[in-house]
Amino acid sequence: MSNQQQQTGVQKAPQQTPSERFTAAVMKEFAAVVGDVSRVTNFQKKVIQNYFIKLDMVLKAADQKRLDKNAKAKAPEDQDHLEYSWNNINMQQLALDVISYSVIGLDPLQKNHINLIPYKNNKTEKYDITFMMGYDGIELKARKYGYDIPDDVIIELVYSNDHFKVHKKSKDNPVESYEFDVVDAFDRGDIVGGFYYHVYHSNPEKNKLRVYTKAQIDKRKPKYASVEFWGGEKDKWEYDKAKNRNVKVGKEEVEGWYEEMAWKTLKRAAYDAITIDSEKIDEHYLKAIQAEREMDSDPVSSQVAKDINQNANRKEMSFEDAEVVEDKAQELPSATEKVTMPTSAQQPEKQPAANKQNPAAGMQPSFSFDD
Repeated sequence: MSNQQQQTGVQKAPQQTPSERFTAAVMKEFAAVVGDVSRVTNFQKKVIQNYFIKLDMVLKAADQKRLDKNAKAKAPEDQDHLEYSWNNINMQQLALDVISYSVIGLDPLQKNHINLIPYKNNKTEKYDITFMMGYDGIELKARKYGYDIPDDVIIELVYSNDHFKVHKKSKDNPVESYEFDVVDAFDRGDIVGGFYYHVYHSNPEKNKLRVYTKAQIDKRKPKYASVEFWGGEKDKWEYDKAKNRNVKVGKEEVEGWYEEMAWKTLKRAAYDAITIDSEKIDEHYLKAIQAEREMDSDPVSSQVAKDINQNANRKEMSFEDAEVVEDKAQELPSATEKVTMPTSAQQPEKQPAANKQNPAAGMQPSFSFDD
């Protein structure tokens, strides 16, 4: 046998790309859940593919921010050396989460469906991925799992120059309704409140109107709401040549996008109010509920929520202000349910940093699924 043949006989198995590792992990967990991967629909395959594409973009953008911050750091201990890469993702937990949210139908490439946020777990020295539903994701969830879903949902803000009158349900009025007229579309005045209306065409007596004052809308503003979106006062910074750094010089008022934020708040309330049908609840919906509760109760998740509320409505997530926080110990599925990940020798080569204008540049080819 020639030397070339001998070398060919001992060649190592080809290294797996991030896409291949992601696919293998998710499909193995899918097999554990549904029993037969042939039952995975083309739609589910496409949504899983989109999770890889979106998270790959998020990781590249986040790592570029990390590199930029490290370049400005004055001491090595101020630098973050854990690269935002697929090698450093808790892939096993990610696979389980992707199953749940993809089965629900939440697509990360659709606007306002779901946000993917990586944060460092100092116990594992890996990045965990937090999933947070957008307001369109909440609507999709309500329509899929809701009980007695309304035929239509009307959501409106009310301004001081509009005409708005409520007709409450009573013994003389079997259908709850309202009058709403925009008197002057180009001079509606200031926002005074808003409402949502659940409409049942076949049984109007079930119609439901919920009215919110402006104070009630503001009360539902996220705890860590960004003034860039909600408006308000924030610190003003200017560069000090003598100190060679930015210094706080006072406060400034930001106009923000209050109307859009208030309307989104009403939409969340409108679809959160739809009762969930217990007969429709499956393990995927339960997983989503558990994630939302952990987001509310866990201090680590609270920090993630802060980052999301400050950044999630931008075109691309920014991690400039995100803090590295330590997660609580995580309960992982049993070893028999886990995907055995490649060893360090099998890990794919590091990808080049993303171009700032195109964070998806250099992306690995996505799945080999045939749509």
